[in-house]
Amino acid sequence: MSKNTTARLAGLTYFVLVLTGIFYLVYAPGQFVVWSDAAATVDNILNAEFLYRLWVFVGIISNIAFLILPFILYKLFESVNKTAATFMVILSVVSIPFSLAYTIHLLDILTLLSGKEYLAALDAQQIHTQVMLELRSYVNGMAIVKVFWGLWLFPFGYLAFKSNFLAKILGIALMLGCFSYLIKFSGGILFPAWDIPSFVGYPSSFGEIGICLWLLIMGVKEERVDQQS
Repeated sequence: MSKNTTARLAGLTYFVLVLTGIFYLVYAPGQFVVWSDAAATVDNILNAEFLYRLWVFVGIISNIAFLILPFILYKLFESVNKTAATFMVILSVVSIPFSLAYTIHLLDILTLLSGKEYLAALDAQQIHTQVMLELRSYVNGMAIVKVFWGLWLFPFGYLAFKSNFLAKILGIALMLGCFSYLIKFSGGILFPAWDIPSFVGYPSSFGEIGICLWLLIMGVKEERVDQQS
């Protein structure tokens, strides 16, 4: 497989990751979760159960895309710096088992709302409370996973910056994006009352979407990759 084909395959996989990630992490939760009202949250889930199941399904697809992506990128960047490429793969792949494990909490909610006989001992309020606890466990777990979503961006950004076949501004944005994730995580844990400004996440968004589109649309020039080797 040529390096240009590898680059475009990485861009396509990244594009799938971006689209599924937007649905999984931004759109779907906003359709269901009302932290101040457990009854409303449960009603939202029951009234749009297919969409809720789609939330879980798309989340799994997103994780699969994120599992595949770093290995494709490794083939693209191994000639730039094999050590950094290895760290990039490790820091991204290590998050996958945790992310999938935390997604189980979303499936547990479907079990709680299934109306099975063994749940008859719980009244509606107890079930609603348990649903909110499952959602909170999911959110807390994903907050930890996001640490690795940030860490992998630093070697990724370094490789993009050091390569001579990608725009260096994208590499800088990706490295800054690493700190965006870490600031959000640290602030959320240490100072939960602090409202972290939205601009903190701009570098990661620009870097990830930018390099996704660059790889998918522009690809790389074979001669530049050969020069890097």
